[in-house]
Amino acid sequence: MLTTYQLPAADQTWMHEWEVKRSRFLSLARRTPTDEAARDFIHEIRAQYPDARHHCSAYLIHVEGSNPVERSSDDGEPSGTAGKPMLDMLKGSGLLDVTVVVVRWFGGIKLGAGGLVHAYSQSVGDLMPQVRRVTRAIRELYRIEVPHADAGRLESDLRARGVSVTDTDYGAAVTYTLAVEPGARAELESTLAALSAGAVIPAEAGTAWIEY
Repeated sequence: MLTTYQLPAADQTWMHEWEVKRSRFLSLARRTPTDEAARDFIHEIRAQYPDARHHCSAYLIHVEGSNPVERSSDDGEPSGTAGKPMLDMLKGSGLLDVTVVVVRWFGGIKLGAGGLVHAYSQSVGDLMPQVRRVTRAIRELYRIEVPHADAGRLESDLRARGVSVTDTDYGAAVTYTLAVEPGARAELESTLAALSAGAVIPAEAGTAWIEY
């Protein structure tokens, strides 16, 4: 099962434009965590550039415990000359939860099958380095309770040792939710014992995906 992968940063759209024999190619990429989000992005771009002849697309969506969902569309270009080359470039990028749309305005000169494959591949290939990446990883969660007087110091020490503090709840004591790599419970227990003289013991709190 995949426990870590890279994806585009949230709430951003990346763009790249170039021209081949008077045909204009505009490529756009965005994070899309679901099939529905991918289709919405494609429809959005189609509505935004209605004067273009083609709105070709490809996407890869992570599915927990299964193979990624992958789809592509030639959108009127000869079969296999747009969507598949775009999808191949996405696969090579190492990103998941990503959709790319390449908008083409025909310039009057036919590019031929080979020229189209090259143009659509390069459109995505030139765009991918611009995409800011983040990492999504599965982490084991643990909760600890700390007296208010010790909370700030302990949190600082934990963060300095690479332990992620994902949630903080203030009550009679301060409750922290900590996220560590799978299998790292013993190391966390040792760290907490050293920092609290054995007073703080972690309790299991499940697992979750986190981004960093």
